[in-house]
Amino acid sequence: MVAGRRELLGFALAGLLAYAVDLGLFTCLRGPAGLGPLTAKTLSFVAGCSVAYAGNALGTYRHVSRPRGLRPCAVFFAVNAAGAAVQLLCLAVSHYGLALTSQRADTVSGAGAGMVLGTILRFWGTRTLVFRSGEEPAGRTGSWNGTSGGRVGSWTG
Repeated sequence: MVAGRRELLGFALAGLLAYAVDLGLFTCLRGPAGLGPLTAKTLSFVAGCSVAYAGNALGTYRHVSRPRGLRPCAVFFAVNAAGAAVQLLCLAVSHYGLALTSQRADTVSGAGAGMVLGTILRFWGTRTLVFRSGEEPAGRTGSWNGTSGGRVGSWTG
């Protein structure tokens, strides 16, 4: 139980630092640097993801052995891009699908509900796809139904 709390806290701290970098850099790139919104957001997103990856790799999941190279970093960026897409989807559904077009509705759907759902996806993807440990915990056999794995008993046949 304590390990799960530490993992969640470490993930949250890395995410908060990454969010601060993303927001601060976006603000600077939009304001004093005079870049367009999409260019500024792309650059700040990449910087924020880099900070989040470093924070998780060197902090939260430092005890997990993982493959070296660009693959874990690329998967991490893909997971974070999927989380950002969830946030945008929530905003799009609310704003365009439900016609809730006020600033408050956009904030609640994008930065509220979208952020919660996107963060859940990011947490799952980070711990499952990027920083997974090679060994299974005691009592787990690698399959949802307790078999030795493979397709036996799965819904796909």
